[in-house]
Amino acid sequence: MKKFLQNKKLLSAFIIVIVVLVVLGGSVSLRKKRNTPLLIQSLGNDIVALGTRIVDVPVGWISGGLNSAHDILNTQEENNHLKREITNLGQTKVRNSALEKENRQLKSALKLKDTLSGYTLVNASVISRSPDTWSDLLTINKGSSAGIRKNMAVMCGGGVIGRIVEANAASSKVELLTTTDESANRFSVQADAVNGKTVHGIITVTSNNNLAFTQVVDGRKLKAGTRVYTSGMGGNSPKGLLIGTVTTTTRDSFGLSDQIRIKPAGDINDPSVVTVIERQVAN
Repeated sequence: MKKFLQNKKLLSAFIIVIVVLVVLGGSVSLRKKRNTPLLIQSLGNDIVALGTRIVDVPVGWISGGLNSAHDILNTQEENNHLKREITNLGQTKVRNSALEKENRQLKSALKLKDTLSGYTLVNASVISRSPDTWSDLLTINKGSSAGIRKNMAVMCGGGVIGRIVEANAASSKVELLTTTDESANRFSVQADAVNGKTVHGIITVTSNNNLAFTQVVDGRKLKAGTRVYTSGMGGNSPKGLLIGTVTTTTRDSFGLSDQIRIKPAGDINDPSVVTVIERQVAN
């Protein structure tokens, strides 16, 4: 005991512990007896609360800013994703439209194969069409190696759209019915009149780029809706290929012959798959 009292550090610690216990016990006893906390306790609580508020405000701003930035980044990413989806949807629609058109033209080629049993048919795809010769020429991906030769008739959509004017090894050029070239080799055609007679003529292009059945002496006997076919005369194309249907009949500028407007049966404006016709020759 005497050594303990002589150890000042240990004695000081013991006294501090006793004082703390007495203060805590007194505080608990006073808190139970008082309706309000002690001034020191109240002041301490207020300082702690104020400090908490001071810290919470900037922390809240920073947290809110980070959340807003995160939301903006998420919104931007979602917006970019939606833009990509819209672009892909547009491309898909265009591709589907092209495939549907090509499908229709292929079906037409299959029907053509059933009806033209006396001909050799070669299906080909259009690979180019220059804007400056849009109504005159187009290029297909089949040539002489596939049996394509000059002057063969070319069909698309169930009707004639032109003929081969140049056959290379792997590609060919097609001269369209709508060509304005004065030196073009025009199709000889025929149609059945209402009196049962066959009317002959050739296909030309009018000044406003419409097809016409010209050099017809008695074309007024051809009523609207009459089908016009290749006649096979001249040896440049087989007989019986559909060109189009009659729409109207007028006299030419000289009053010598009838000029018959023709609605093309073939898809001249936007062909993607064509069929080249070769008449089979008996041995």
